[in-house]
Amino acid sequence: MANLQSHAKEQIKEIVERYKDEETPLMMILEAIQSEYGYIPLEVQEYVSSLTGIPVAEIYGVVTFYSFFSLKPKGKYVIGVCLGTACYVKGSQTVMDKFSEILGIGPGETTDDGLFTLDALRCIGACGIAPAISVNGKVYPKMTPNKVVSVIKEYHDLEGGAN
Repeated sequence: MANLQSHAKEQIKEIVERYKDEETPLMMILEAIQSEYGYIPLEVQEYVSSLTGIPVAEIYGVVTFYSFFSLKPKGKYVIGVCLGTACYVKGSQTVMDKFSEILGIGPGETTDDGLFTLDALRCIGACGIAPAISVNGKVYPKMTPNKVVSVIKEYHDLEGGAN
């Protein structure tokens, strides 16, 4: 969506129209756009603002506040490393560091091949199996840095061994 094309504008306009009569339509509009495109860049936020009259600053505030919205495209596999208290005290930072080292990206970044995004999460509600990570919603319990390679390999293998 780098340069908002006419078909994307039309689709976004349809999404806005679908929710225009809701009392508070912004979250529903943004969720639908995120679901359709995978991210909500600034130019889309500006277009939504022009269609709804909602200030860009308010839209940007919502997009950046909620972790499920993204300003940039995410990888096919989103690895979320829980850094909540229970996970952190059991070593999740070392797990994050190992993913970072192997994938060559930091939290919030995506690999050049678009396969992996690494996210730091505050809590995934898996304190009893800490430290935990999730990959596209699949939770991996009691993670250690030694298990990181096998998790990455599992998803590379799904891609036919893609690097």
